[in-house]
Amino acid sequence: AQPETMTAIEVDGPTHYLQGKGKQRIENGRTKFKSRILRQLEWTVIHVPYFEWDALIDFATQDSYLQSKVKGMNMKAVF
Repeated sequence: AQPETMTAIEVDGPTHYLQGKGKQRIENGRTKFKSRILRQLEWTVIHVPYFEWDALIDFATQDSYLQSKVKGMNMKAVF
């Protein structure tokens, strides 16, 4: 978390999801509630689902992924 910009990166592991039809993953109530509270407090939350992260093969790919997530929020990324 970065309090100065009120930004958090949330790494969502398997316990953050419920199994939907097929291989569909749905955020569970606890995860949705936490995100809602942070938004109400005017925090920006960048979610990193474990199944997307696990598919990344090396550091360069992970870095690019994080950069794109942060840019999608119109922020400057420094990792």
